[in-house]
Amino acid sequence: MQSKSILFANFPADGHFNPLTSLAIHLKNQGHDVRWYTSVTYEEKIKELGIPFYPLKRAFDVSAGDPEEIFPERKKHKSQVSKLKFDLKHSFILRSKEYYEDIKEISADFPFDLVITDIAFTGLLFIKEKLGKPVIAVGVIPLSERSKDLPPAGLGLTPSSSFWGRRKQDVFRFVSDALIFRESNALIKSICQANGLKVEKGNVFDTMYRKSNLVLQNGTPKFEYQRSDLSTNIRFIGPLLPYSPGSKPAFQHFAKVNQYSKVILVTQGTVEKDPEKIIVPTLEAFKGTDYLVIATTGGSQTEALRKRYPQPNLVIEDFIPFDTVMPFCQVYITNGGYGGVLLSIKNKLPLVVAGIHEGKNDINARVGYFKLGINLKTEKPTPAQIRDSVAEILSNPAYKTTISQLNEEFSAYNPQLLCEKYVNEVLDIQAAVNSKEMAT
Repeated sequence: MQSKSILFANFPADGHFNPLTSLAIHLKNQGHDVRWYTSVTYEEKIKELGIPFYPLKRAFDVSAGDPEEIFPERKKHKSQVSKLKFDLKHSFILRSKEYYEDIKEISADFPFDLVITDIAFTGLLFIKEKLGKPVIAVGVIPLSERSKDLPPAGLGLTPSSSFWGRRKQDVFRFVSDALIFRESNALIKSICQANGLKVEKGNVFDTMYRKSNLVLQNGTPKFEYQRSDLSTNIRFIGPLLPYSPGSKPAFQHFAKVNQYSKVILVTQGTVEKDPEKIIVPTLEAFKGTDYLVIATTGGSQTEALRKRYPQPNLVIEDFIPFDTVMPFCQVYITNGGYGGVLLSIKNKLPLVVAGIHEGKNDINARVGYFKLGINLKTEKPTPAQIRDSVAEILSNPAYKTTISQLNEEFSAYNPQLLCEKYVNEVLDIQAAVNSKEMAT
């Protein structure tokens, strides 16, 4: 296929940006003109990839600080559901028209043939209908499209196959759409109506899938709940992980790995800044033991934690090359970032997960449901909970077995080549449509 112009765009958060980088580099290496629109937070990384960058202009940058500093009223929302409702409205839906206005301006300078976004980038609502350009969304979170076979997305619920369990799911879906997400559903529909866009059937989550030509779902079918009504525009692509350059930062503590009976890796990702949630309980649980704990802070309070926990079996770093370290670990403790969970599966590494907010509950529910590890169903686990969960994983080979089986399915997928195939299909269809329109 001849070179095409492709614009990448993402909701400004690491879990939405990072997986797209490997696809962008792959398409760039195939000769396509690839450019990127997002927050200045990612400008340096994008330019290091050799990709031209377009910043947010009209769009409010929700990555410019801590969510509760940007939106002080968010502090009033204490429950997981209340925070999710607030974030859907203020961080996602209300930004949609702003993203579109920026992209419309970019199209005058860069008349792209295709837009590739993450599934949560609400600017995609406008692209197909207003600009006449195809859009491919990458599912960087678990599938959240509504299904008659499943409970609603966003609440961390797992499916049931029993008669009464399914009836309960029916009630949950109704309550979710009619009550919990009623404001978000109404808001996204009103935005579509006000801007002359087709109002799609379903809820706020469904709309994002309907407005995309294709959705390339990160992951594989066995890491998703079975559904009989999967939309025809969804394709599984395997574990699409972030781009990794040839030279990787070295891990400085390999000499310690063989000195301890077990190695445990713990992280809270780069968004969560409070180490008291997972890192501190883990360090408390295993300080002074014969387990080596490798903790990565994402750059938050690293030095303070080192002074607080000077024990020789505790390694505390800002950042750690996970793909280098994971093969030597026996358990991965995390709040449940989707990319980290996929990487853990790729390394056959069972998990202990503890996270509820920012969609972590749905990710962690899958970890527990598929027996890839233990879901603690909390934001703040105790040292005892972590210690007991690690002991259970180490003593029960079932977790290692199930994650190894899923790893086999992961290995059967080549994400970049699959994505390239689907990108070419969409571009070919659009070229045929354009040719037909010119002929008439």
